[in-house]
Order: sequence, then C-alpha cells, then structure tokens
Amino acid sequence: MACLEVCKEGKLKEEQEEACTQDGSVDWHGRPAIKAKSGQWTAGIIILLNQGLATLAFFGVGVNLVLFLTRVLDQNNAEAANNVSKWTGTVYIFSLVGAFLSDSYWGRYKTCAIFQVIFVIGLVSLSLSSYLFLIRPRGCGNQEMPCGSHSGLEITLFYLSIYLVALGNGGYQPNIATFGADQFDEDDPKEGHSKVAFFSYFYLALNLGSLFSNTILGYFEDEGMWALGFWASAGSALAALVLFLSGTTRYRHFKPSGNPLSRFSQVLVAAIRKCSVDMPPDTDELYDIDGNYSSMNGNRKILHTDEFKFLDRAAYISTRDVEEQKKGTHSMWRLCPVTQVEEVKCVLRLLPIWLCTIIYSVVFTQMASLFVEQGAAMKTTVSNFRIPPASMSSFDILSVALFIFLYRRVLDPLVARIKKKGSRGLTELQRMGIGLVIAIMAMVSAGIVECYRLKHADKDCMHCEGSSSLSIFWQVPQYAFIGASEVFMYVGQLEFFNAQTPDGLKSFGSALCMTSISLGNYVSSLLVTMVMKISTEDHMPGWIPGNLNKGHLDWFYFLLAGLTTIDLIVYIACARWYKSIKLEGKTAENIDDQVSFKL
Repeated sequence: MACLEVCKEGKLKEEQEEACTQDGSVDWHGRPAIKAKSGQWTAGIIILLNQGLATLAFFGVGVNLVLFLTRVLDQNNAEAANNVSKWTGTVYIFSLVGAFLSDSYWGRYKTCAIFQVIFVIGLVSLSLSSYLFLIRPRGCGNQEMPCGSHSGLEITLFYLSIYLVALGNGGYQPNIATFGADQFDEDDPKEGHSKVAFFSYFYLALNLGSLFSNTILGYFEDEGMWALGFWASAGSALAALVLFLSGTTRYRHFKPSGNPLSRFSQVLVAAIRKCSVDMPPDTDELYDIDGNYSSMNGNRKILHTDEFKFLDRAAYISTRDVEEQKKGTHSMWRLCPVTQVEEVKCVLRLLPIWLCTIIYSVVFTQMASLFVEQGAAMKTTVSNFRIPPASMSSFDILSVALFIFLYRRVLDPLVARIKKKGSRGLTELQRMGIGLVIAIMAMVSAGIVECYRLKHADKDCMHCEGSSSLSIFWQVPQYAFIGASEVFMYVGQLEFFNAQTPDGLKSFGSALCMTSISLGNYVSSLLVTMVMKISTEDHMPGWIPGNLNKGHLDWFYFLLAGLTTIDLIVYIACARWYKSIKLEGKTAENIDDQVSFKL
C-alpha cells in the first residue's frame, strides 16, 4: 500500500514537471512557469500589439523630425540630417543601458515597464512644448508658412523632450524583443518553432506600427499639424503601456543574472594572473561546476571551445586554488568555471559580426534623412493631392511585410528541401549576407534616381521643394530594396544575437542589434560632415547643399554602395570564421546547421 502511494506521488510529480517549462522560466510569483497558464502566443500577441503601438508613437516623432527641424526650427538640410542621425543614434545607445539593467538587476518585465513610462513622459513633454512655444504662429511649419524665432530655453525644452523619448524608447526596445522570445520554451519542439517565428512577426509588428505614423501622422505633420501628430504619438504610447501591464500575470520571466561586467573582469584578471603557467593539453582538467552553472539563475552550462585559449587560464586549477578550495576561501578573481570563461569568448566571437552590421545601418538610416530630403525636391503632387515625402517609407513597410511572407512561406521551405534532409533553410549568417547584397542594390538605385532627378531639376530655384519634374514615385525601388534587406539583415540579427548570447546576456544580444543602428547613425553623420567639408573646398556648393539641385547627392549614394561592398567582403570572411556557442544538451550537428555560413 505504501509502495502504491509512493508510485502515485512519483507519477503526480512527473506530470507536474512535464506541465512546467524546461528552460528555467518562472511566473509572476517566482514559481516554475506552467506551460498551459503562462507565455506562448497569448502573451506573445500582447507583446506584438504593444510593440506596434509603441513603434507608431516613436515614428510619429522620428519619421518627420528632419522636416520639423528644417521648417519649424529653421535648420539647413545638412544640419537637420546630422541632428536626426545623432538623435536616432542616441536612441540605440540607450539600449545598452536598458539591456544592462535588465540582465543585471531589474529583469526584462520591470525594465520594459519603467522605460515605457519615461517614453510617455517624453512624448507628453514634446507635445506640450511644441504646442505652447515652438509652433508660432499657429499653422506654421508647412511648406508655405515659416515659424518665428525661438528662445534658447524653448529650444532646450524641445531637445530635453526628444531625448527623453530617446531614453524611454531606447531602454525599452532591446528588452521587449527578448521578453517576447522568453514567452516560448526553446527546449519544447513546438514552442521552439514558435520562438523563431516570433522574431519575424515582431519585426512585422514594428513595421505595421510605423505604417500608420508614416502615412496618416506623416500627412498631418507635413501639413503643419505637428502638435496633433505629437499628441497622437503620446496617446499611442500610453495605450501601449496599459496593454503591456494588462498581461502581467500571464508573462514568463527569467531572473536577472547579476552584473556581467564583474564576471567578465574576473575572467580577464584570473587569466592574466596565470599567464606564465603551462596549460594541460586535456581540457577536462579545467575547473567546472557539476550540473547547472548557477542554481540561482538557472543558466545553462556552456561547453568548452578552442578559440581564445589564453582565457582558458582563468579555469586552470593551480596548487594554490586547490588549497583555497579546501579552506573554503576560493576566489572568483583567481579561478573561474569554464562556463564563465565561455561567456567572454561568446561576446568576443560576436564582435566581428556585429562590427560588419554598422555599415548596413548607415545605409538604413538614409531612409529617415536623405531619402526624405531627396523626395521633397521631386514632384510630390498627383492631381491636386500632395504626397508627404516621409510617407514614401510606407513602401519600405509594405516590402517588409511582403518579404517576411515570401521568406517564411516560400524561400525558407524551398532552401530546406534543397539542403540535406532534416536541416533548416537559410541560416542567420547567410540571411544577413543577403541583406548586405540587397542594401548595395538600394544605394545604386537611389543614386540612379538622383541622377535623373538632377536632369529634370531647376537649379536656380529659391524654394526648391518640388523643383524637379521627376515624380517622387521613382523612389519606390530604393525603399522596396531597403525593406527587403531589413527582412534578411535585421530579423536575422535579432535571431542570431538572441541565439548566440549566453542565457544571462539575452537583452545584451538584442542591444547589440540596436547599437549597430546607433553607430550607423553616428557614422552617417560623420560621413556627411566629412563629405561636406571636403566637397565645399574652393567655394563649391558640396555634395549635399541646402539646394540639392546644385549638389551631387548621387555621388554620396554611390559612395555608400562602395563602402557596403567592401563591408560585404569583410563580413563573408568573418562569418566563415565564426564558431557557434555550444550549450549543454545540443548536438554539434544542430549547432552547425543553425549558424554555418556555408550552403
């Protein structure tokens, strides 16, 4: 009888364990998350809707910011483009702050909630400052009515507001993508497939959210109704925050793993301290912890790899280490487990790939600055209707939606059939390489369109918006190419960095994607400044003057195409060198199939 009771208890315990997630996630109360009552697509859809609304709010400001700076604050084209690049870059720099707080202390849920509150405050402040101080006289800021001058305090309040928006959105973005992926247990085959699909739908939600801001809000702002556009953005951000909080009890969570900077420093210090020791040929002699790497945070063990062998010294067990372990005085600054060493190696291996994505981001950022200025100098009217230049990015969004469908439903299954049985379609590294190729095509297309625009332009115009007879719809191919490249590059990046970062650094992985966009904006700003300085020598108007009809924007586009071609060559070399993270329980064949650059 007692034996039967023991068997029943064991069976009940087994059923309870099967009902819980296997990846270490917990529920709102800190207990192991039950699959049927947490996460999955119920939580995933809430996060996708939240992302769509937040993106609508962000791009309601960002998409026409360059026109706001030129029309309301009276900045010239080059100055406005630089300021937009710096602001956009700062948005993504703040993503590192959000990722650090999330991975180290707050966790992803708390970090997302706090930064969304800051985001709402920034948008309300921007709406108030624009309505009360900047848009004077009322209705100014369109093509016809210039705005008056502004005091230093009013300008300061404006910049404080938009940088609060940058802080809020930047800290929120890398965590919401990772938090959404947390809702799916990758150790469960069905949920693991859903997790991969989530990143594509996440990027689609991001683009659909910006579709409304690029069209409806873009139109109102282009007509001088800036305050209305900003208030609509603030309302959308508030709705996103309320929606996010409504799913609180349904979410799955991962506990923060502590400060990664101290863990990295411990490995470096321990390796340097043992720089003169002779390492054993057998890696089994290196220090490791049985079972999970950390019972407190549930991170999976990372297996040893052969790259960066100098760091293995941090896991070498010296005579002194043995004595300290016996005394119970073991210091992590002298001896680190293999998994901790491999964390540092993982980040070092990711850096070359990450650096190669920066030039792509330089190309991508042109869509929010020079593409808009180029479009404003083209024929923007169809009958009596005027097309806002910023709304042309709708074709980028439509291209993203189309290529996500084509990739997931057509291309990926087709490639999987061509490759060996049971393998995946294109790997993340291959998709990122394809994204670079399409980005080159986008810049060549933009340069050719600019050549023809200049042929049909009035070079002696005073107010040069709409001064070319070439229709703005000739910009459609360059926007479509950018959209297609995003599907391969940015979705591939999100999946790649999420999969290849250790468990305690998942938000940092998403932040790497955003930081590459940030540095791309800064590099773009630097390129514009250098090009203008060099091309304006001998009293020449330069490549990107206030009157684009007297410049050579086409040469700048072709320069970017050349730089991206060089970047592609370097990227291919780095991708072929890259070795994947090796997690305990995953076979080498599955790992190679996931990240290999070779077809």
